[in-house]
Amino acid sequence: METEAVRKAPLFAALDDSAAEALLESMSRTKVARGRELFKEGDQGDTLYVITAGKVKLGRRSMDGRENLLAILGMGEMLGELSLFDPGARTATATAVADTELAGLAHADMTEFLKDRPEVAMTMLGALARRLRRTNEALGDLVFTDVPGRVAKALLDLSSRFGQPAEDGVLVAHDLTQEELAQLVGASRETVNKALADFSSRGWIKLEARAVTLIDVERLQHRAR
Repeated sequence: METEAVRKAPLFAALDDSAAEALLESMSRTKVARGRELFKEGDQGDTLYVITAGKVKLGRRSMDGRENLLAILGMGEMLGELSLFDPGARTATATAVADTELAGLAHADMTEFLKDRPEVAMTMLGALARRLRRTNEALGDLVFTDVPGRVAKALLDLSSRFGQPAEDGVLVAHDLTQEELAQLVGASRETVNKALADFSSRGWIKLEARAVTLIDVERLQHRAR
C-alpha cells in the first residue's frame, strides 16, 4: 500500500519501477497522530513528504491568531516540496487531521538523485506550477465568488480527491471540523454553516460528522460557477 501511495506522487511519475523502488528505499518514515503538527510555519525545512495514509491540512496563522487553510492533502499528495529547491523557512504549518503516515525525502538525497534524472525535476516543476495555479484560483474566488459558491466549489474539490460512491450519492469523508471547513473557504463558520444548511434543505447534500454526502452534484457545480 505504501509503494502504491508514493507512486501516485508527481515526484515518481517519470520513474520506472527500479528507480522508484531505489528512491523509496532512501525515504524516511514518519507517523503523525490526528491533531499533531508535522512542522510549523517558520521552521527550517529541507524535507519533502509524501502522504502514504491519512490527511494533512496546510495553514497559516495571522498575528491576531486567525487561521487560514491553504489546502487539505491526502494519500499520494506531496507537501514541503519547496524545500527541495529552496531549503529555508516553512511557509505554512502542516497538521494531521487524521492519523497520518508519510514518507520523507531530504534535500541532499533528492539533489543527488536528480543529477542523472532531469525528467524528474521537470515533473516536480509541473507539480509546483499546478499548486501555484490552484492558489491563484483560490485568490480569485475570494474576490469574485460569494461564500455559497466557494462552499460548493470546496465540496466538489474535496469530493474529487476523497469521495467514495455511496447509495445516495458521493460520500466525502473530509475529516474537517466546521471551523476548519470555514477556514478552507475563507469565511466565518456561521456564514459557511448557513450555506451548508441551505444546500441540505434543497436536497443537494447530506451533512454528517466530519463528512458530507453530495446528492446533487450538478446543482453544486452550477452554484460553484
